[in-house]
Amino acid sequence: MTNEVENTGPLQGIRVLELGQLIAGPFTGSFLGYFGAEIIKVEQPGVGDPLRKWRMMDGDTSVWWAGMARNKKCITANLRTPEGADVVRQLAKQCDVLIENFRPGAMEKWGLGPDELRRDNPGLIYTRVSGYGQDGPNSSKLGFASVCEGYGGFRYLNGFPDRPPVRPNLSMGDTMAAFHAVMGILMACVRKQNDPQSRGQVIDVAIYEAVYNMMESVVSEYDRGGEIRECSGSTLTGIVPTNTYRCSDGKDVIIGANGDSIFKRLCVAMGRPEMGDDPRFADNAGRVANEPEIDAVIAEWMRGMSSSEALAVLEKAEVPSGPIYSVADMFNDEHYQARGLFETVESNGKPLKVPAMVPKLSDTPGGTRWPGPALGAHTQEILGGLLGYSDAEIAALKDAGAI
Repeated sequence: MTNEVENTGPLQGIRVLELGQLIAGPFTGSFLGYFGAEIIKVEQPGVGDPLRKWRMMDGDTSVWWAGMARNKKCITANLRTPEGADVVRQLAKQCDVLIENFRPGAMEKWGLGPDELRRDNPGLIYTRVSGYGQDGPNSSKLGFASVCEGYGGFRYLNGFPDRPPVRPNLSMGDTMAAFHAVMGILMACVRKQNDPQSRGQVIDVAIYEAVYNMMESVVSEYDRGGEIRECSGSTLTGIVPTNTYRCSDGKDVIIGANGDSIFKRLCVAMGRPEMGDDPRFADNAGRVANEPEIDAVIAEWMRGMSSSEALAVLEKAEVPSGPIYSVADMFNDEHYQARGLFETVESNGKPLKVPAMVPKLSDTPGGTRWPGPALGAHTQEILGGLLGYSDAEIAALKDAGAI
């Protein structure tokens, strides 16, 4: 099991104070911690991060928590009390990075805004994740991933033209925002490393903007030609053929044959070489103009084979293709196993698989050193060790409900 294994990550020596909850802020901390950063997660006393109770439970804690809070040192502090806020203030002096994903203005209300904390620690990289960003007319609105995926343009494009837009069964906006926060933190760390004054900065990540960042060419196409890209089911507007096709066994296979030479190989594999030589289909623009005809031929061909048969033919023809996997398929796939995409920790006294994180670094790989700990498990260690509080001071904070 991967409990308490050696820290080999490249971010060793970077200390991060995580004040967020649920997904966007905490996943930022998870990613940094996986690659070696020291993460000190602050939770509300007696309550903790709501994610501890979300979805499938294992005893009194969710299995999600084991992965999301891996490698973190968990302490409690009530930010709404002067004593609890002061604990955070003292911790911020000792940290390189702070992550928070409260509604804009909350940290300032508690006396923990960037101006206050960076006064004592000018090198602090203060990272803020919110639905709509720290300024602008919508900044004070509640910004959950589901809403921000719509506002950021993704939901409009996701689904079939004859039905309402759909969401992926994941909080994609939160995860995208977390990755943008990680990129911002790492860029700020590089800048700070090259800065003689070792100054930090404020990183402002909006969930809807992280989603908007994925919108490829939709802005330029609208600006130049007034074109509004619409949802298109399982196809990709303006690129043909790329689609999902049902096989005789009821399973679906994805084919991406949108390169000119790849399309020719697909036509030969289908026994229709004349389509590959048809000047109407010689380039992507021509195939887009004739998409229904091309798609109908491919769909009919795929219906005559099982998914395994189709994938074997397509692989032999060197046509990009693949199955649509459930998590059960992932567990049983030899490539997933060979790439080490599952790690085992101990949770509630039993082995539990958690997902490995990527990218893979040859010399300084990341890893899961321990699963998400109990609420306040490291409070004594952090306050007594890092901050030097005495046992009496810690006891007084407990009595005041601050920790």
